[in-house]
Amino acid sequence: MEKVNAFLKRKNIVFSAKRYGIDALGAMAQGLFCSLLIGTILNTLGTQFHIGFLTAQIGEKVPYTIGGLTSFMSGPAMAIAIGYALQAPPLVLFSLAAVGYACNLLGGAGGPLAVLFVAIIAAECGKAVSKETKIDILVTPIVTTLIGVGTAYVIAPPIGTAASAFGMVIMQATELQPFLMGILVSVLVGVALTLPISSAAICSVLGLTGLAGGAAVAGCCAQMVGFAVMSFRENGWGGLVSQGLGTSMLQMPNIVKNPRVWIAPTVTSAITGPIATCLFRLQMNGAAINSGMGTCGLCGQLGVWTGWVAPSEKALANGAIAMNPTAFDWAGLILISFILPAILCPLINQLCRKAGWVKDGDLKLP
Repeated sequence: MEKVNAFLKRKNIVFSAKRYGIDALGAMAQGLFCSLLIGTILNTLGTQFHIGFLTAQIGEKVPYTIGGLTSFMSGPAMAIAIGYALQAPPLVLFSLAAVGYACNLLGGAGGPLAVLFVAIIAAECGKAVSKETKIDILVTPIVTTLIGVGTAYVIAPPIGTAASAFGMVIMQATELQPFLMGILVSVLVGVALTLPISSAAICSVLGLTGLAGGAAVAGCCAQMVGFAVMSFRENGWGGLVSQGLGTSMLQMPNIVKNPRVWIAPTVTSAITGPIATCLFRLQMNGAAINSGMGTCGLCGQLGVWTGWVAPSEKALANGAIAMNPTAFDWAGLILISFILPAILCPLINQLCRKAGWVKDGDLKLP
């Protein structure tokens, strides 16, 4: 056993929830962001604003736009990002491109989740054999590719089916019970956004679109804008921007010190979620990853807008159609994303201050 532990330590193979559930998942979301999400944004901008080079077709037999090519590479981008998070050596890292492509292709709607599992397995196996032979240039890529693609062939289809079915259950339940599910989805996805895990990856894995996606957007915005505004006295404009357009995850050290600082944003998400689903019928029909982005780079809002004018394939499959947003739709998006969190969260936090649960300095960013 000591020899095994020594070998794993030498190969930097660490079996831990942090490495796989936080580091790998977070990196996967970044890979997905830089491929599928950016591709979707480029396609939408090109189409809506008639930008020639963004709408031009590249290729003859299978034409793609720039955004289309970017989106097409989401599987390899996710797998390589995961390998990077696992500190895989170069030959392993580069071999994961084919593994990610196979997972995304075979996993269908659950492709991102399949990539997460399979890329971890392939990367760790590749690390285990890396530099163990004199023909490492052959052995490491072959082992990584064969194990990765072989595993994808076996487990990616059922993972995709299960993830798609679970996401569909959430979306259908939200349609049937928009009030209760609006609260549940908004709170859980919002909490996931602030935790050191990836709400974007979770939403993408589950394919959350429609009303459930709208509730997820509401929860994420409640956390980001809520923390940004209610901590303004401690963190000023820098904190407002870094949390409001960056991530509320910056508050995690303060949450660990005093969990009660999390009450206001979480209660706010429980309020704005059902308002989004029941009153404004806010739907996210852009790329599912946008559902878990909140106001980060305004990706949540861009995703809603994209879903209005050019719904994603996932949303189209669920019955979404392109539409011309009304003033009521825009008002709902602005209220849910910015105004309500900026008003409700500080008010609720003020009650927490009066109760002695939150004190000056508790929200100061390190």
